[in-house]
Amino acid sequence: MADTELKDRSTHRTPAVPMEPVIDPAAWTASDLASDQGWVHELTESDIAELDALVRSLSERVTDVLEIKESDIDLPTLGPRLERVAKDVLDGRGLALIRGVPVERYSRLQSAIAFWCIGGFIGDPVSQNAKGHLLGHVQDLGGTTLKNPSNRGYQTQEGLPYHCDSCDVVVLLCLHPSKSGGESTVVSSLNIYNEMLKRNPAATAALTAAIYRDRRNEIPEGKDPWFQLPVFNFHDDLMTVSWQGGYIRSATRFEELPPHSQDLKDGLDLFNQLANELAYSMDFKPGDIQILHNHVTVHSRTAFEEFPEAERKRHLLRLWLGTPNGRPLSPAYANRYGDLKPGARPAGGIIVPGTLFKAPLEAE
Repeated sequence: MADTELKDRSTHRTPAVPMEPVIDPAAWTASDLASDQGWVHELTESDIAELDALVRSLSERVTDVLEIKESDIDLPTLGPRLERVAKDVLDGRGLALIRGVPVERYSRLQSAIAFWCIGGFIGDPVSQNAKGHLLGHVQDLGGTTLKNPSNRGYQTQEGLPYHCDSCDVVVLLCLHPSKSGGESTVVSSLNIYNEMLKRNPAATAALTAAIYRDRRNEIPEGKDPWFQLPVFNFHDDLMTVSWQGGYIRSATRFEELPPHSQDLKDGLDLFNQLANELAYSMDFKPGDIQILHNHVTVHSRTAFEEFPEAERKRHLLRLWLGTPNGRPLSPAYANRYGDLKPGARPAGGIIVPGTLFKAPLEAE
């Protein structure tokens, strides 16, 4: 699909008010995405040639993407196009799909370089886990399950509940799809909120209050193994949604915390029900890059079957990005990301005692 100039979709937004419907370009429906494919961007031959030249140049002198400096990233034609895509992710729809990165002829390092450089036009990498991964891998490690609170969904073959990640934007690059399954689904969390208001206002109100969440054993220094953050947040005339239903439910394992009210239980159930009802589904092809704004979307993945050959197993590269000039966040987000100075904006990510940043080329 040829790239077109993206409209300033922020003009279709009105101030967000608690317990009132939200009018926002990110409050789309599945039929909206299906009928208007302006969020899908096919790389042209010239885009790929420009990316090839950059990848070839950098792969001759770096062995780790952490060695790449901003001044090294020279994409004179593709770069401005990526900036327009980033604007639509942050100020418009809240998602994008870029197709055509030639991963089939790139080495792992070259794929990582291309991905890292493209991500740099959207935001700054932040830590994805206690290991300090700035470049992550979505791959089944074998024998892992979400029943263990220390495990993360991206390490399993299991279907994932709808969630958003602890960062502004999550980006995935498909290296190898699964044999079957592994379908990606995404929903506008602002649209979920609007539908909840119609069906159960009391349950909606319960999700605007501070709610305990499980840190899943990734605990910053001096913090409790849980934190509080509303699902529906309102700040600076904008709405943001932080949905981690599994982590909210698993926080009940701590006896010190109060039990869930019936309205909260109803809200958790209704949010998940609506996520399934309103979802838009897409399959990943090698070279696809999916970009999701976590504050206005939630996403999921179906369970999948692997190919028997190790080199064909499902494998995605992942970036968690902070966007310093992104959507304003309420002070409550500091409970997840750490203490903030007055007026500061959290970058997101997970930092625990002893975290050292790294960008491994293999899952670990």
